Amino acid sequence: MSDFSFRPLTPDRFDDLVDLFGAERGASGGCWCMWWRVPTKTFNGMSRDARRAAFEAAAGAGPTGILAYDGATAVGWCAVGPRASLPKLNRSRVAATLDDPEGVWMINCFFVRKGYRGGGLMGRLIAAAADYARGEGARAVEACPVDPKRALQWGEGFIGIASQFATAGFAEVTRRSPTRPLMRLEF
Repeated sequence: MSDFSFRPLTPDRFDDLVDLFGAERGASGGCWCMWWRVPTKTFNGMSRDARRAAFEAAAGAGPTGILAYDGATAVGWCAVGPRASLPKLNRSRVAATLDDPEGVWMINCFFVRKGYRGGGLMGRLIAAAADYARGEGARAVEACPVDPKRALQWGEGFIGIASQFATAGFAEVTRRSPTRPLMRLEF
């Protein structure tokens, strides 16, 4: 496995994210990590370019995630930031927090460059995201990953895999769906 480095997404690193996601593609279906940030109707009405511009603005306004680098090339992404920045996620039946969200951060998405998938990078991104959140003053980090009961289809693991979070020290705090535990790491 490569000796990866991990850095928060900042405006000066946004081009690295664009290179990772693909300028035209925008990662999974052109989401640009805006799905949890805006109402569904707004999201569906946005073009890929509008989502990209909105996410670039979000990245300039506060924590949005971390990038994994192999040398100078971004090879992985983990969306992590304060729950307050993810209003749609906070209203989600399966992912809503159990208590006061103040100081709670959320890991909500992953993207790994082809050629780096299946090599354990997700687990390392989880650990790096938790370290980043702790360093920024979070009191806890949550995630609502998939706990697969069958082999996953393409793209279904973008929210993370429960076993990877358990290995990183996250504990299940509730399960409102058979395949989506809410997990938390307290600091």
